[in-house]
Amino acid sequence: MAVGILLVGGFGTRLMPLTKNTPKPMLTVAGLPVTEHQLAMAKKAGITTVVLATSYLSEVFIPYFGDGSKWGMKLLYAVEKEPLGTGGAIRNAAKLLPGDETVVVFNGDVLSSHNLALQIQEHEANNADVTLHLTAVEDARAYGCVPTDSQGRVTAFLEKMENPVTNTINAGCYVFKSSVIQSIEPDRVVSVEREVFPNLVASHGKVFGFIDDSYWLDIGTPQALLKGSRDLVTGIADSSALTSGLVESSSKELLVMKGAQVDQSARIDGGSCISRGAVVGADAHISGSIIESGAHVGAGAGLRGVHQDRPARRRAVFGPRVFAVGVFNDLRSGLLADGLRHR
Repeated sequence: MAVGILLVGGFGTRLMPLTKNTPKPMLTVAGLPVTEHQLAMAKKAGITTVVLATSYLSEVFIPYFGDGSKWGMKLLYAVEKEPLGTGGAIRNAAKLLPGDETVVVFNGDVLSSHNLALQIQEHEANNADVTLHLTAVEDARAYGCVPTDSQGRVTAFLEKMENPVTNTINAGCYVFKSSVIQSIEPDRVVSVEREVFPNLVASHGKVFGFIDDSYWLDIGTPQALLKGSRDLVTGIADSSALTSGLVESSSKELLVMKGAQVDQSARIDGGSCISRGAVVGADAHISGSIIESGAHVGAGAGLRGVHQDRPARRRAVFGPRVFAVGVFNDLRSGLLADGLRHR
């Protein structure tokens, strides 16, 4: 049976100031932390033991997830005193795992609906060293490309280029033979993308691509975070983490988590999510927004501008204990502006 490593140590620089006090994988989409959606995906594929490889704000994870028993999983924590890169983090986390199990590694800033169980199955059938989830994108110029041959073996890892030779990119989920991880030099900065994988290909290692064009999203920017939440709410993406025990009401327009207080006269649409502990007042209109736990939306307030077809400058995230309105505002804790309406 496979075990997992979840890379959750990144700084989330592009998401500042949202990540000033919250690590990127603990930001919520559709009412739950990104990490919770990823753990649900792992469990669905039969993975019940996962190491969270933490660094930045590592102390945030344990109070929320604990030992994992609430989710029917065993969770362990590997803390990096200094960032070790993707390869170094994987090697450090693997010290807590049995030495002979297949290891599945997830990047902590990705939402994906791909068939992880089938990726593991193909990895084992090919007796591969590593099997990478690859996905096709319309414009691959912003990514490194990963071409494969007719047998599905990876032939190169190419840096960003103006004229990509393929539109398949590294989607950030890897299935490793445990011996490959053990071969990574411990306690130093190592990149799997720039060192481990290219070196394996150059030495004729068995590196395979698992091409699956199901839903995939890098949630590394505020716009992408909002898009991921909307996509989960509206059903474009799916997550087994959203169980009936957590959801008060849902439709293609809205998701209200249990523990939220929403006045019956409030209008919520556009794929909005109202998190547990949020309050929405009478006659408020919320469209395409994330309302976090502890936020208070005043009576008659109008929050809008997070629709996919709107310009990025009209997108906003409403954070803990905040009510504010505006265009790409930085909405800080403690701000109240009841009764304002944004057009």
